[in-house]
Amino acid sequence: MPRVPSRRATLVVAASALVVSLAAGPAAADDARGPSLAESTRATVERAWHGAQDLAMFALGLIGVDYVYGGETPEGGLDCSGLVRHVFQQVTGVTLPRTSKEQSRVGKPVARADLKPGDLVFFNTRRFAFSHVGIYLGDDRFIHAPSRGSEVEIAELNNGYWRKHFDGARRLVGVLPGLVPTAEAATIVEAPAVVR
Repeated sequence: MPRVPSRRATLVVAASALVVSLAAGPAAADDARGPSLAESTRATVERAWHGAQDLAMFALGLIGVDYVYGGETPEGGLDCSGLVRHVFQQVTGVTLPRTSKEQSRVGKPVARADLKPGDLVFFNTRRFAFSHVGIYLGDDRFIHAPSRGSEVEIAELNNGYWRKHFDGARRLVGVLPGLVPTAEAATIVEAPAVVR
């Protein structure tokens, strides 16, 4: 009898296909002012693209991890901000603040229409702003650790609940120093609050 794949394995394969199916990669930068500026811009765009892709792929590997309030590791469980913090720490070496409210002050604001993979998306789920956070994957989907009794999963921004509770988004990859895959020591960076 053939072996049936686990629910988590099936979700990871489907989610990985989603990330691969996003854009084929960054658009080539082109600048009439000279090849050195165009090459420099292209290299920056490619580093940011690959950094965002690495974040998404690493996060997808956490699908099915149990939600635990205050959780910061896959072994002990993750809450929403613990998931985000763990992914960024493991992929970039940068340590983000611990809570979703604090994370909403990092990076630069980005409009919902301009979201890119790796952006943080925030929601008001507990009757206060920025009480929930996830990582945008592309195609109107994000990965998050939703609530007690659940597991890390992919959700859709167009879902009525998430659309209604959307609080804003922040871009970190390509904006903050050190937010490309690195083994360097961790740093904490803060910026002004999220704008909608």
